[in-house]
Amino acid sequence: MKHFLRFDSVGGASGDMILSALAALGADMQTIEQTICTFFPEPLHLHAEPASGAGLNGLRVSVHAAHHPHHDDAFWPDADSHAHNPGQSCGHAHDAPAHNHVEGHRHHDHEQGHTPTHAHAHDHTHRGLSEITRLLTDAPMPERARALALQVFQALAESEASIHGKTPETVHFHEVGAWDSVADIVGACLALDQLDVSGVACGPLPAGIGTIRCAHGEMPNPAPATQHLLAGMTVTQTDEPFELVTPTGAALLRVWTRALDPVPATATVLRSAFGFGSRALNSRPNVLRATLLAETAADAPGARALLVLECNLDDCNPEWLGVLTTDLLERGALDVWLTPAVMKKGRPGTVLSVLSDAARADALCERIFRSTTTFGIRRHGVQRNELERRFEQVTTPWGPVPVKIGSLHGHPVTASPEHEACAALAREHQIAPRQVYDAAKAACTVDKPAIPR
Repeated sequence: MKHFLRFDSVGGASGDMILSALAALGADMQTIEQTICTFFPEPLHLHAEPASGAGLNGLRVSVHAAHHPHHDDAFWPDADSHAHNPGQSCGHAHDAPAHNHVEGHRHHDHEQGHTPTHAHAHDHTHRGLSEITRLLTDAPMPERARALALQVFQALAESEASIHGKTPETVHFHEVGAWDSVADIVGACLALDQLDVSGVACGPLPAGIGTIRCAHGEMPNPAPATQHLLAGMTVTQTDEPFELVTPTGAALLRVWTRALDPVPATATVLRSAFGFGSRALNSRPNVLRATLLAETAADAPGARALLVLECNLDDCNPEWLGVLTTDLLERGALDVWLTPAVMKKGRPGTVLSVLSDAARADALCERIFRSTTTFGIRRHGVQRNELERRFEQVTTPWGPVPVKIGSLHGHPVTASPEHEACAALAREHQIAPRQVYDAAKAACTVDKPAIPR
């Protein structure tokens, strides 16, 4: 049975709050800590402690390094030395290797508040996407958790690159690249994998008002990187003068909701829990709720969550559509179909529909945009019940033919000879394809049990 996750927030979403919520749901922080320590240059500790507020109880997870006086000095060697002026900041990456800037202890502590009053200098480097990619690629961790973490850092790099007119490879992370922020991202992806979550949904995220102080000066709330990552996500305005959603939180939720399976419209609630931040907000608790869901009994047997991608075309050369149909199928679309339609102003047109899993949806959308005249593609989730499938090769008088066998509860109920193989033998022997098809199907014994009354 598949498990799904839904996040609902009234008081913020950051990397540590997401990790805290997953810990409260039952993710094993000790195991996650051991996994991270296998590839981090310095031992660290994930400390989970009970937290409460506004009548709610949950957990708050914090990351501590063994020899860590401040920020991420000991995490990366060969650092440059420059001055810091601590204060409130927004999470960001930079396109320069070193400069004077304003920062807080952790990029995701904006919603939690931290305003130290002392200045300090220490060794520090701005690391880029390639460094973090190299660290995670070599790390001994579950493959799905690694892939998700890499996607999160890629999203962060692309966001900063878009803002600063750079490429993802040339931006340099600062707060997001700190050891504790890396641990939050990797830990959250490990926790998601540990809980065996197939898909993630997210409710509206809270947005603060006013401005926040960044390395780049006074900026509207939320920070530019966060705002870019929130594109396509639903937000709700609050009266809180703080950055409630951080770049790390936005990146995690953006990647998880897009890269994983769609959450079914109906599901069974297994349990819910709260991840806490530490800031005392004015009008709401600083919490993020995570709810673990299971697919319903009706959806469970053979059901698969998929996406339908659709667009209306009334000014596109029909000759392109036949080529596009084949192209999309070769790129992983599960099905493609064209439906005649009457468009606005009475013009004849075509509805292009593509059935896809979540992992391939973005790539297929890009192909549709590049190959047609559409300005927009609709996507909506569907459930498809599937037979168990296997292939078997049968012998016909003209040669072997692969046949797809569909089974229900372990019993074969249908068989379908592969069309291309039948057509190739028919051309070779100059006979009708139907002859090959019928012979291949007759060679398969498929039991069709009586339909229960």
